[in-house]
Amino acid sequence: MKSLLLICLLLGSGVQAQEINSPRAQFNYQMSCQGCHTPDGAGAATVPPLKDHIGYFLNSQAGREYLVRVPGSATSALDDEQLAEVLNWIVLQFSGSSANDEFQRYTAVEVENLRQHPLKEVLHYRRQLLVELYQTGE
Repeated sequence: MKSLLLICLLLGSGVQAQEINSPRAQFNYQMSCQGCHTPDGAGAATVPPLKDHIGYFLNSQAGREYLVRVPGSATSALDDEQLAEVLNWIVLQFSGSSANDEFQRYTAVEVENLRQHPLKEVLHYRRQLLVELYQTGE
């Protein structure tokens, strides 16, 4: 796992993130994410809200990886470039004050590496991650 983290850090920092095509990213969100996360990112039933919270995950490497490794992302029909774009669009659209416009954007290379290791125990992993983020003040 440490080698995966190192690869992602090296590749993610050395590869320029693509520009976001907002209409395309919004369409991909509508087709791939909105069914569970709702049009405004508020979440539905047991699906966690993206709205005003998603940026907090970018405060740690584990949180950043989580957003790509959750099954909805990792197994999405979107290709790596499309997934990177829609994740970046989601952060810009829904983060509120939980992230700023200068967050490190996802790249297709980073997404490609991370989604090869999808999470299987999402609820437990997310609970543990949120505790860690809370304890570090992120």
